[in-house]
Amino acid sequence: MSSRLQDARKTDAASVTVARLSLGTADDTPVVTLKNSQGMIVRFIGRGGIILSMLVPDREGTLADVVLGFDDTARHVDDRFYIGALIGRNANRIANATFSLDGRRYELSRNDGPNHLHGGAHGFNAHEWAVHPFERADEVGAQLEFESPAGDQGYPGTLRASVVYTLTNANEFRVEYGATVDAATPVNMAQHTYFNLNPCCARNILDHELTVFASQITPVNSGLIPTGKLQPVVGTPFDFRSGRRIGAHIYDDDDQLRIGRGYDHNFVLDAGANNSGQSPVLAARLYDPASGRILEVRTTKPGIQIYTGNELDQIAGGKGGAYALHAGVALETQHFPDSPNQPTFPTTIVRPGEAYFSETMYRFLADGDTHSRGVTG
Repeated sequence: MSSRLQDARKTDAASVTVARLSLGTADDTPVVTLKNSQGMIVRFIGRGGIILSMLVPDREGTLADVVLGFDDTARHVDDRFYIGALIGRNANRIANATFSLDGRRYELSRNDGPNHLHGGAHGFNAHEWAVHPFERADEVGAQLEFESPAGDQGYPGTLRASVVYTLTNANEFRVEYGATVDAATPVNMAQHTYFNLNPCCARNILDHELTVFASQITPVNSGLIPTGKLQPVVGTPFDFRSGRRIGAHIYDDDDQLRIGRGYDHNFVLDAGANNSGQSPVLAARLYDPASGRILEVRTTKPGIQIYTGNELDQIAGGKGGAYALHAGVALETQHFPDSPNQPTFPTTIVRPGEAYFSETMYRFLADGDTHSRGVTG
């Protein structure tokens, strides 16, 4: 049996275990294993809060790892695809690596041509986070903490970040983001795991069925920066409202698909405009007909970036070997790209005395489960 597969077993209790791992850097990083009472397992490290693996059951109850990564964990250190990592201060792109706030212009780290991407050249993914594990009656997890000093990657003010990873006995993996600041600054934290619910390094996700509860996208220019407009998805390859194969229209003759070399776009969640940010709403649903696995994504954020791994075939040393093009799909819940420069987009500015908070939940099901019939709202 493949090392990525395990027989499904019930366990008497959930558990948290912590080991240490050398990444070839100055200090070892903690490796945390979360296991629930159903046998689901999530492993991550303190470096960047990077999720190494998620073992979840298929329709037969067999566990398999459904996230991308590397056989050699140390390869995450220089990974330009941000696989499994926490992203901050600002997920996605900021045009020309600049923004103005309260009459002052800020120059940020340029790491995507002229633009600033995923927090810069040394963003949250590149730092060691303090890890504090916990066990509760129906869930296990850990609180991760990190301080980003004033001037880090060009951002104003000191930011103290807290992220809580929680695995419940209902096969839900919850990510809660918190931050406080001592000066006004953009904050848009995200998680950058790539999913493949029928895992094999040679397979792609084009036969996965995706539903996105969004009637609009934020179209982009040739630099993948939003134009500032909202574009309806109806009648376009971006209409996933009723669910369709990811590969159904990915190679259509469409300007936006050509720019992204596939899907690499922010979807404006229908519930986002009316959501107070206090309660996660259903954003997307991913289904693999071959294994029967289902992933539901809920979030308090107004957008979700769908990225279909349009360059993943450049990775030679993934889990089990080279990755195929479109080997995984990232479902990045977020505020809209370039928000600090787009006055019509929901603001990402957090000021002293305000507490930043957002939550995203990943719920795993299988099509044989009694709770999996239809999409729950």
